[in-house]
Amino acid sequence: MNTLAPAGARGEASARPGVEPAFWSREAKALLADLGSGPQGLSSTEAARRLRLDGPNLIDEEPAAGVLRLALRQFQSPLVLILVFGGAVSAALREWVDAAIILAIVLGSCGLGFVQEFRASHAVAQLRRRLALKARVWRDGTPRLMEARALVPGDVVQLAAGHLVPADGLVLEARDFLVNESSLTGESFPVEKQAGVVEAAAPMARRSNAVFMGTSVRSGTATVLLVHTGGRTAFGAVAARLRDVAPDTEFERGVQQFGVLLVRVMVVMVLFVLIVNQWLGRPWIESLLFAVALAVGLSPELLPAIMSVTLSAGARRMARRGVIVRRLAAIENLGGMDVLCTDKTGTLTEGVMSLDAAVSPQGDPAVEVLRLAFLNAAFETGIENPLDLALVAAGEQAGMDTQGWRKVDEIPYDFLRKRLTIVVEPAAGGPHRVITKGAFDNVLSVCTQVDRNGVPVALDDAERERLRAWYQAQGMRGLRLLGLATRTTEPRAAYGHDDERGMCFTGFLCFVDPPKAGVQATLEQLAARGIAIKVITGDNRHVAAHLAARVGLDAQAMLTGEQINAMNDEALWQRAGGTTLFVEVDPQQKERIVRALQHAGHSVGYLGDGINDAPALHAADVGISVDQAVDVARESADVVLLRRDLAVLCQGVEEGRRTFANTLKYIGITTSANFGNMVSMALAAPLLPFLPLAAKQILLNNFLSDLPSLAISTDNVDEERLAFAQRWDVHDLRRFMIVFGLTSTVFDLLGFWLLLKVFDAHEALFQTSWFVVSLLTELVVVLLLRTHRPAWRSRPGTLLAVSTLAVAVLAVALPYIPPVASMFGLEPPSPLLWLGLGALLLGYVVATEVVKQRFYAAPPVRRRGRVRARRRRAA
Repeated sequence: MNTLAPAGARGEASARPGVEPAFWSREAKALLADLGSGPQGLSSTEAARRLRLDGPNLIDEEPAAGVLRLALRQFQSPLVLILVFGGAVSAALREWVDAAIILAIVLGSCGLGFVQEFRASHAVAQLRRRLALKARVWRDGTPRLMEARALVPGDVVQLAAGHLVPADGLVLEARDFLVNESSLTGESFPVEKQAGVVEAAAPMARRSNAVFMGTSVRSGTATVLLVHTGGRTAFGAVAARLRDVAPDTEFERGVQQFGVLLVRVMVVMVLFVLIVNQWLGRPWIESLLFAVALAVGLSPELLPAIMSVTLSAGARRMARRGVIVRRLAAIENLGGMDVLCTDKTGTLTEGVMSLDAAVSPQGDPAVEVLRLAFLNAAFETGIENPLDLALVAAGEQAGMDTQGWRKVDEIPYDFLRKRLTIVVEPAAGGPHRVITKGAFDNVLSVCTQVDRNGVPVALDDAERERLRAWYQAQGMRGLRLLGLATRTTEPRAAYGHDDERGMCFTGFLCFVDPPKAGVQATLEQLAARGIAIKVITGDNRHVAAHLAARVGLDAQAMLTGEQINAMNDEALWQRAGGTTLFVEVDPQQKERIVRALQHAGHSVGYLGDGINDAPALHAADVGISVDQAVDVARESADVVLLRRDLAVLCQGVEEGRRTFANTLKYIGITTSANFGNMVSMALAAPLLPFLPLAAKQILLNNFLSDLPSLAISTDNVDEERLAFAQRWDVHDLRRFMIVFGLTSTVFDLLGFWLLLKVFDAHEALFQTSWFVVSLLTELVVVLLLRTHRPAWRSRPGTLLAVSTLAVAVLAVALPYIPPVASMFGLEPPSPLLWLGLGALLLGYVVATEVVKQRFYAAPPVRRRGRVRARRRRAA
């Protein structure tokens, strides 16, 4: 027995039998023996032992969000590091009170962030476990479905079209087994895999008897012996050397641009304050602490925690509605979608096929046609599909079964031939019967005869045209038709694609899939949300047009696959936006349609669940699949629906928009309020005989003003803000920050004049008064700017309103709490001063409401830059 460690093991000892890295050069029997396995796999006991030794079948599994890991993450923020720097300076100068205050604020901010992120990461982990990849594996002599992470070397798995290959392994048996290995080799065409032996030095593209983790099954079936799992796989070796980082979403790019904007403003403000204070001859350390506090005061330091809790809360709400988000940042893309591409089956229709009729080529009911179709569907072992289920159900209802017949061979369905062939023979022996069903034109193309009352006759051009005319007529009635052909042949061991020839067209299989109840109302809701539906289907134009007309879509706005092939990219860019139905399309055309829509400036969602949908799901701005989809489609998606229902998706879009709107509320409101206060203090600093606020007061102010924002994820969102897609726009955000920040600054400067000239406030009273009023303005502006409506016409969320009121009460009470007042240098204002501050606050509320109405009354800025950027990405 060979005991060499597998590739990637780094020489570590393992208690399980080892195999050579080049396992594709070994005979199957010898490899099974080396792995202590057999054709029916491992026992559960042995598999559990190996799982303990080798670990789960995962690549670079992201560790669970542990306490220490999340706690350390809170201190990675530059804003926190600035606070730590300020605390260190205070400690070095033996300003122990200031140092303790800064430390308390750091721990408070990081503690809040830790609690929220811990809850968020735990919730997201639970959601992702619901979508764990599964595989059919032999255990204890029987096949069972289990999570792929539990697979171990020596397991024997069954693979079929649509499956992701869960680990590296040797093919034991295969039938028309085509695998897409582009993720490892870059080769776009599927390669055929079959049992055998390949030389050890063969490159990956020529290892025709081996499959590898990260690839996907295009067609056919196979039985595979797993050899390497997890980090020992070829895919694991690549991942260890090069992290495949997913491209940033528009949401993530917006956060980065926002960060750059804040840094620029911070640098200017800090330099200005330092220079002016040095020019005025003030102490350097005091000036430095004040400048650092201003920089931190401008920043929403709880932004990471707010984003985590808002996005994860949105993901939990979406999960309760049947929409699971696999990547949190995709929530923005879902909310920003303005075009949804989808197939019709299961979304516009019930998705439950039933056989309407099995008829002869002349259109008469034919029991023999049903019997042949039943045998084809009952013996088929490839992709489970609703058409075969409908045929089996109809056959069983008619009293049919497979007794008396034995399956000889199968030629699986693929997306080029669009046919499935089963070869059977009578149990008593005799000639083999080749039964082929599939797309009408593809079946007719391999026929040279047609059945006429049980007698095969030559299939001439006139008869072909008559059959096509009947096919089209039924399609216009909304029926989906398959063709059925057959022939007899002398017995032999195996059959291939070349045997689909010289067949006799035997009849039509007519299926009905009615429109889903309420789908027209759902389409109208999506349209009201600014989302256009594009139907992309391989079905014929007549069936698609009939359905579109019934559900209220434009049946005339149609492009066929043949027309798309004849178009260059520029022509398709022009036509795609105005087209509703893309019919008779090939799989490779789906991605091209998505990119054409993106080039036209649309944010495109793609809903797919098939093998051929994976490229389009990758290309779309948001890929959407369903829980029942094939592995490769589900793993390609950003969002997974637990039910294939457009109404569920519509609710998901609303949740996405609500989540993103609340995130933008926090960023816009907090930065504008902080910006206004910090500009005011930066301007006042050189004009006042003392600093308008001490550094510790600025930090406490900023910390307290952020507390209600933790509840912003629960805030209500106005209905009109859900009616259109919202996206990041740093230019709009900067305009918002400047307009409302400077509005605040005007009242700040007015307040400075009031305190100095009217009330003749000394340093402690001035700082106390300004600490309270600036905190109150930051709190009240949350309630004003959270809505585009007049504030009194939009009800805030209960938790947001209660927390805002609680902090406002605390702000007023702080000067009257001796320990706190002493620590932060606060003293109680007089009743008359309270009245003056109240009048100032009321004036600010009125002015901000007026400015808000004028701000949102201005025509929206056209985002041509975003459209151009989207076009560049699509190209």
